[in-house]
This record gives sequence, structure tokens and C-alpha cells, in this order.
Amino acid sequence: MNRLFGGRSNEPKPNLNDAINSIEERVSSIDVKLTKVNTELSAYQQKLSRMRDGPAKNAVKQKAMKLLKQRKQLEAQKDQLESQSWNMSQASMTTDNLKNTMITVSAMKSANKELKKTYGKIDIDKIESLQDEMLDLIDKSNELQDSLAQSYDVPDDISESELDAELDALGEEMDFDAELGESNGLPSYLQNNDELPTFVDDEQEKKEEVAA
Repeated sequence: MNRLFGGRSNEPKPNLNDAINSIEERVSSIDVKLTKVNTELSAYQQKLSRMRDGPAKNAVKQKAMKLLKQRKQLEAQKDQLESQSWNMSQASMTTDNLKNTMITVSAMKSANKELKKTYGKIDIDKIESLQDEMLDLIDKSNELQDSLAQSYDVPDDISESELDAELDALGEEMDFDAELGESNGLPSYLQNNDELPTFVDDEQEKKEEVAA
């Protein structure tokens, strides 16, 4: 019924790539024919070079001329098909570039829409207020740290002259101790005593020897 009334076919429509492939196949087929014609022409040319003038040579020459015409036709067809293939390739490239351009434009539109939606939710005034609050908190934290770092052991009314005097006195005391140590050389319990110290056990042994 579809054939009778011209119904639509379910076959996919050919595209540029299919057309280019079809043309390239036809060009390949023409190349095969040209190879065959060139081989026959070479054989006729060698044959004519060895023949004498006469009807036989003229007959061979006519066949060679016929092959030459056939080769020119095949070459003309090949040039035409290659031109068509080139034009289709350019059209296919242009189509791909347009598709890529449309994809890029569509992506840019989507990104622009998302950016507008995102920035529309941002309140600059709130951000500035939040930043001011953060700065205030940082200042308060610094003040608290400075307050905690203060020392309560040293009174503020001590003058530098008093500190210098105390430092000098401390130096003189250290010098005196050093000189005293150098003059004695030994601890007090070892100075001016040539005898060795006696122990409790030694005294008890001496008493026992006297009693005996």
C-alpha cells in the first residue's frame, strides 16, 4: 500500500558523510579502470613500435585511439567526482563548525543564566556588614589577648635607677663570693686541720686497746 500511494519510507536520509563515502568508492572504481586502460595502452604502444605500416598497424592504432578516448573520459569523471567530494567535505566541515558554535553559544547562555541566578542571591550589604562584624571581633580578641598578657608581679612605680642599684649590689655580692672561694680553696670543715677525721668505730677500738 505504501508503494502504491507513496507512503513515507523508514530508511534514514543520506547525509554528507554518506555522500562523500559513496563518491570516494566511485573514484576508487574509476582508478581500477584507468589502471587497466593504461596497461592495455602500454601493450598497444609496444606492439605498434614493432609493426610496419599497413592495414594491421592501422587497426591496432584505432584500438589504441579508442582506449585513449576512454581514458580521457574516465579522467574527466574522476576529476568531477573529486571536485564534488571536495565541495561536500567543505560543506561537512562548515556544518560541524556551525554545530560546535551553536553548542558553545548554548553553553555560554546556560552559564550566564546560572551566574545571574547565583549573583542574584548575594546581598552585598549583608556581606559588608558581616565583614565589619568580623573586624570588630578580631579587634576585641586582640584587646583581650593584650589584657591577659599583662604582668601583675612587677609594680609599675619601680624606677630604672633602683633596678640599676640592685643590679650593681648583686654583682658585688657575686664577686665577694668568688674571691672568698678562691682564698679558701677547701670547705671550712677541711681547713686548718692536718689530722684526718676520726670516726666512731676508730675511737671504740682505741678504748678497747687501752683497757686491755
